[in-house]
Amino acid sequence: MSNHQKQQVQLTENLFQPYTIHNLTLQSRIVMPAMGRAFSPDGVPGSDVAAYYRRRAENGVGLIITEGVTIDHPAATSEPRVPRFHGEEALNGWAEVVRQVHEAGGKIFPQLWHMGMARPARSQPYPEAPSIGPSGIDLEGKLTGAPMTEEEIANIIQAFVDAAVHAKRLGFDGIEIQGAHGYLVDQFFWDRTNTRTDRYGGDLFKRTQFATELIQAIRAAVGPDYPISIRLSQWKMSDYYVKPLDTPDKLELFLKVLVEAGVDIFHCSTRRFWEPEYDGSELGFAGWVKKLTDKPTIAVGSVGLDDEFTSLYTEGKGAGHKDLDDLLHRLEQEEFDLVAVGRALLADPAWAVKIRDGRVNEIQAFSPEALVTLL
Repeated sequence: MSNHQKQQVQLTENLFQPYTIHNLTLQSRIVMPAMGRAFSPDGVPGSDVAAYYRRRAENGVGLIITEGVTIDHPAATSEPRVPRFHGEEALNGWAEVVRQVHEAGGKIFPQLWHMGMARPARSQPYPEAPSIGPSGIDLEGKLTGAPMTEEEIANIIQAFVDAAVHAKRLGFDGIEIQGAHGYLVDQFFWDRTNTRTDRYGGDLFKRTQFATELIQAIRAAVGPDYPISIRLSQWKMSDYYVKPLDTPDKLELFLKVLVEAGVDIFHCSTRRFWEPEYDGSELGFAGWVKKLTDKPTIAVGSVGLDDEFTSLYTEGKGAGHKDLDDLLHRLEQEEFDLVAVGRALLADPAWAVKIRDGRVNEIQAFSPEALVTLL
């Protein structure tokens, strides 16, 4: 074996080193991020969902983050087969998911989610419920509803807290808040969708108030050592190129507030993890977040794919395997701590162990068919 090959083996081994956050130790640095699947009739995850997550845990994935699960609010989702995180039947289903993942050696967080104004009007399962958001403004900047009242805000925060308490009771290893991509929490962050003039709107600092209260309330309910992750992004579903935090100083202010509120882990969503976030530095989004907070960060964005993940949707095509050299070097340099593998892991539940064992030629390539089955 050449020196270069030995170095690559060592770099690959770094992916499979344990990682500890509070009292939680992961078997590897590989994370399965939330990916919408909608295979839960009436919002109840069944044995097929449990087996789907278990397959990743028993094949070397350290942390599984479930697809977005809905808090207890009628306008949280637009699809009745998206799993919910409330009601006895659904929670019993999630208890079995946790049991299976733990039995296979993995750890698991639910991603707590509300669509906000990204939800189309009159969507199922509650078409009579109006979509809600900080200012009633959709992602295109159009006024299509009424601003949330303070009572509605308090009720939504309580619904998130209730879900986090359920997660801890069921044995989940932590929780993730969906704060990215233009969904409800992110709608408070973004000046296009938050034009409020009360304490929940205004400058960047004031636009973090909703998330601050939400995180503080969850922290108070779950205790000091229960991991809280938040998924963040610059890009929105309606605009892949928008960058509200367009300077490191703005990002630092934004992150400082979230750290003080109680965030433990930042899940940094980009389309291409390797792209520099700001001019003058090679650091990606996760790298900047790590630099500014020194908190555990998860890098994500087309990991292991030879084409960016967004083109898989917009053009309906598949993607082959891309070498991980750049990713592994960045991990070695501690630019980030954990690596989220999305579509590649969706197509091949054994992706992680195949990478570990050098069986790259056996990896199943991603194709759109992977989206319509629970492989």
